[in-house]
Amino acid sequence: MRNILVTGANGQLASCIKEIEKLYEGLSIIYTDRQELDICDLNRVDAFFKSNPKIDYCINCAAYTAVDKAETEVDKVFEINATGPKNLAIVCSEHNTILIQISTDFVFDGQKAKPYKELDIPNPINVYGASKLQGEVEIQKTLENYFIIRTSWLYSAYGNNFMKTMLKLADTSDQINVVSDQIGSPTYAGDLAEVILNIINSSNKSFGLYHYSSEGVASWYDFTKAIFEESKKEIKINPIETAVYPTTAKRPVYSVMDKSKIKSTMEIEIPHWRETISNSVNYLSED
Repeated sequence: MRNILVTGANGQLASCIKEIEKLYEGLSIIYTDRQELDICDLNRVDAFFKSNPKIDYCINCAAYTAVDKAETEVDKVFEINATGPKNLAIVCSEHNTILIQISTDFVFDGQKAKPYKELDIPNPINVYGASKLQGEVEIQKTLENYFIIRTSWLYSAYGNNFMKTMLKLADTSDQINVVSDQIGSPTYAGDLAEVILNIINSSNKSFGLYHYSSEGVASWYDFTKAIFEESKKEIKINPIETAVYPTTAKRPVYSVMDKSKIKSTMEIEIPHWRETISNSVNYLSED
C-alpha cells in the first residue's frame, strides 16, 4: 500500500485525482485543504507528517493561481507558491517522501517561436510565474527525489478555470471578446491526474523536471470556439488582440511546451486538446 498526501484538495487537479483514484489499487490517499494543512507553516507540515502513517508520495496541488490578483498580493503569492513547496521539500527530505510539484508554462516569457523544452532558461514576466519558478528552485535545492511537472491552461469541470468562466458568460451574454494572439495548449486536468497516478503506480524513479500539456496548439479564441461548439451554445465570439484587452499581469504570447521527455520517459501517449473538451463539457451539462 502506498500512502499519498494530496494538498489543495478543493482545486481542480486534486478533484480529478479523487475522481479516478478508484481505478488504482494499492493507493491510500489523504486529501487536505489549507485549514487541515497549511503548507506555508513548516511546523504544521512537520507535525502532519509525524502524526500520520509513513507518507510515500506528496502531490502538491496547493497554489495561488489568480494571475492578475497576484500582481498586488506579491507576499501572499510567494508564500503559497514558493515557501509552501520549500516547506514540503524540507519535510519530504526528512521522511524520504517523493514530492510531485505542479508548475506552469508561465515560467517562460513567451518570446520563443517553437515549443519550450525543460532545459530552456525560464524568464517569467509576471508575479505568478516568478513565484512558481521560485517554488521549483526551492525544491531542486532541497530534494533529489522529486517530479516537477509544468503544465498549461488547465481546465476541468472542477474549480475555477477558463472553460467554466466562458460557459458562465455564455449564459448571460450574446457576444464576448476573446484574445486571439496568445498561443498555448489547453490541458484537461483529468489527463494530468492520470499521468501523476501512473507515475506513482509504476514506482517510476526517473526524477526531475517535466513538461506536460495536451497535444496541439490554440489561442484563447480557438479554445473558446471549441468550448461553445461542444456545448452547443449560440454566442458570437469576437477575436481581439492582447493590446485591446490589457490585463494587470502580462501573459506570454507563446507558451507551448515540448513534451518529448515525458512521453519517452513515462511511455505515454498524450491526447490532442480538441479531443478532451467533451469530457468536461458533458460532465457540466449533466449537472
